[in-house]
Amino acid sequence: MPVAAQTLQDRGGAPALPVAAEPARPTGEDQVQFSAASLEYDYDADIVTATGDVRMLRQDQRLRADKVVWNRKTGKVVASGNIAVANPQGDVAYGDSIELTDSLRDGVVDNMLVVLNQGGRLAAARGTRREDGTISLDRAAYTACAVETQAGCPKEPSWKITAVRVTYRPDRQRVYYAGGRIELFGLPTLPLPRFSHHVGAGSDNGFLAPDARYSRVNGLEVALPYYFRLAPNRGLTVTPHIYSAVLPMAEVEYQQLSGTGAFSLHGYATQSRRSDDLNSLDPNDTRLAFRGYIDGIARYQFTPEWSASGSLRLSTDRTFLRRYDISRDDRLRNTASLQRIGTDSYFAITGWAVQTLRVNDSQGMQPIALPEIDWRYRFQEGLLGGRVQVQANSLALTRTAGQDTQRAFASVQWDLRRLTDWGQELTLTAFARADAYNANDTLATAVAAYRGTEGFQTRAIGAIAFDMRWPFVGRLGAGTQRLTPRFQIVASPKIANLSIPNEDSRALDLDDTNLFALNRFSGYDRFEDSSRATYGAEWAVQLPGFTLDTVVGQSYRLSARPLILPDGTGLSDRFSDIVGRTELRFRDFVSVIHRYRLDKDSLAVRRNEVDATIGSRSTYALVGYLKLNRNIQTVEDLRDREELRIAGRVQFARFWSIFGSAIVDLTNRNEDPLSVADGFDPIRHRLGVQYEDDCIRLGLTWRRDYRQIGDARQGNNFLLTLALTNLGR
Repeated sequence: MPVAAQTLQDRGGAPALPVAAEPARPTGEDQVQFSAASLEYDYDADIVTATGDVRMLRQDQRLRADKVVWNRKTGKVVASGNIAVANPQGDVAYGDSIELTDSLRDGVVDNMLVVLNQGGRLAAARGTRREDGTISLDRAAYTACAVETQAGCPKEPSWKITAVRVTYRPDRQRVYYAGGRIELFGLPTLPLPRFSHHVGAGSDNGFLAPDARYSRVNGLEVALPYYFRLAPNRGLTVTPHIYSAVLPMAEVEYQQLSGTGAFSLHGYATQSRRSDDLNSLDPNDTRLAFRGYIDGIARYQFTPEWSASGSLRLSTDRTFLRRYDISRDDRLRNTASLQRIGTDSYFAITGWAVQTLRVNDSQGMQPIALPEIDWRYRFQEGLLGGRVQVQANSLALTRTAGQDTQRAFASVQWDLRRLTDWGQELTLTAFARADAYNANDTLATAVAAYRGTEGFQTRAIGAIAFDMRWPFVGRLGAGTQRLTPRFQIVASPKIANLSIPNEDSRALDLDDTNLFALNRFSGYDRFEDSSRATYGAEWAVQLPGFTLDTVVGQSYRLSARPLILPDGTGLSDRFSDIVGRTELRFRDFVSVIHRYRLDKDSLAVRRNEVDATIGSRSTYALVGYLKLNRNIQTVEDLRDREELRIAGRVQFARFWSIFGSAIVDLTNRNEDPLSVADGFDPIRHRLGVQYEDDCIRLGLTWRRDYRQIGDARQGNNFLLTLALTNLGR
């Protein structure tokens, strides 16, 4: 039956017992310490009557009331008026009147309210406290929601559980229900079976929040996780996924935490039809097969210097993650690493393996890096007043159906930094490196520039650089501004680049991050062998609540010898393209980052990238735009493209908000001959509405995928989210 006479609001005049006002603790177990405004003692009946802010304490059991009558012969204690009884766990029971024994542990309370120390409250017309602290309530209600407004006025909780009988066991920190029913926003739902839930800190066995969604491919999906608490530091979650259109799927997650680190292992397994041809549009062109995915991560810190980490990600096929909406990654990286990081040293042994999920990518061409050994050391007392850093590195790349490469090098770098009396920052750098490479099966690499020469090859690298920064700082209105011109000269002899395999330096694009780099290639296999001058400036403005930071620059090659830098990178001619970055921030409301590259001759935009965030935490808009117009006729690793990303959230009421996001491919055939987009091709979008207050989150999301890859077909997906505080967490 619903609770009629009992409310969950706080009781006026009955606060929890303040520690500072407690009486001194009694020295003996059977002694009761109490204080009151006035005290009467009936010697004949052996009855003590205390009135006026009465406080009693016995073995961490505490009582506060307006009046307490204590019969010392029978041991019965009757309290009335603004009662508050607290147990050692910190839970406080309020009531109008209570009859207890003099142990203060057991008794009967009328009009009872129990405020739990870990959050939540129980209310009933009548409750009983037992000797072991168990509280039994008849026709009771429980909620973890706030029951008062910010102004202190009573309000109905967003959800509550009403039951014929409720039992709270503080030793187990669980609440047990019989004949229960959950109410959302005052509307009763279906009756609940006999169940219980945890209300304390930490975790316990039990069901977690369910998940319900609908997709065109799998139909209606219902997932109900169950958590097994194996130990305080170990847990296992088993989640059955039931679908209306396909066979069920099992999901298992194991987590463990220790004093040195933690690891987690997550797995999925099912059987369904999958397409061997990822471009197939015919769902009948499939076969029934086992499908699954495993995901693991671990990290351990053995000492302040030594640590180990790793990750494992494997899938049975290329479309499983997309079809079951687990991940949209197109590559799965597996890695393991052992590291030592000291004050002036670094050492690591690392291995990688990648599983490709891309259409038409050959798994046999994916490299396995095992191992990479990297060691670096920085000398505090350097040579000739400069700082010296040495590095040794080795790497072995193996492919099951492609080129194998082994590499080892040793390098030394010397940096001398000085500040002049005029405020100039001068840096002189000298760099030298010796490489050794071995390549096998080079003809298996399709791009000739990436192969290198078959067999064993060596290479020597050297470079000298001079860098000058000259900051000028002054006032600008109520703030400051800083203008920093920068100039750099780098000299490097001709280097045998093409005879060396190119494994890690294939993606090259000039931008503000590598404009002044000693080597503007992204990896070690290629080194920019040119003498060049680079110049630019940085302007920074700081005003109250406003910052602006912009940088722009360009480089010029001093020699006319041919380079290996391809067209479209912005570095193929003697004058490079102009690159820059602008960051604008206004308080916590506006953040805009703009990166660009302009053609040196026509000032055409070769790269245009904008990331903007406008709004507050509750209402905001995110806009991302990228256009690469590299003006290259040949197909390359990083092709031209144009993309728009938008997202936002609008809070239209105190607890209500709508949100959405979309990704649109704006590329056309003129920009990329291999593109299937027509200039405006949506990839996916998401739109939803959500209610969220202090104790409930309820939302509905609609997502649509516009692209089909094998059995991961395009179509609509709907997700219903419901999360209640203290239930299923």
